[in-house]
Amino acid sequence: MVVEEAPTTQRAPAKGRILETANELFYEDGIRNVGVDRIISASAVTKATFYKHYRAKDNLIVEYISARHVTVRESIEAMIASAETPEGALHLFVADIAAEIARPGFRGCPFINAAAEFPDADHPVRRIVTDHREWYVDTLALMLRNMGHPVPGDAADELLLARDGALAGGYAGDSVAATAALGRITSRVLAEASPAKPA
Repeated sequence: MVVEEAPTTQRAPAKGRILETANELFYEDGIRNVGVDRIISASAVTKATFYKHYRAKDNLIVEYISARHVTVRESIEAMIASAETPEGALHLFVADIAAEIARPGFRGCPFINAAAEFPDADHPVRRIVTDHREWYVDTLALMLRNMGHPVPGDAADELLLARDGALAGGYAGDSVAATAALGRITSRVLAEASPAKPA
């Protein structure tokens, strides 16, 4: 199930600052490590303003992870639309992950990080993470189906797990090795989609 986007109404400036601040702090320091008072101070709003817009930190957390999903979805959809072929889109997918790993302040996958902080599978954050990952697999599977891969669903699962490994390895280990490994797996998946050449 794909996460539904929030209505595209214009966000109040103060509410936008709160969400932008949470987006940075939750990712950098962990969701549970960042308190409401720190968010209020860093976003330059009053406590009354914070509670007017969010009422509780849990509501802000849910909006944070939902907004992350929307950002990723829009980015990948734009990537697919800009590519001339599904194969080209897959190469852009790998290049985008490599760029993310190399970005200053990279702290791994925000969705995996959030899932680690919320172990209850029924928690709203975990449900959003699950929906995000299902959307990701469905998107990759469609891309692979369009290039004629014989088992697009299985290959999409492999690519998502390879992405997970690259993001985790890129943060905790050797970023170059992690990116190279993702590239090798992607090349193998592309080879599986290519028709066999006659002998």
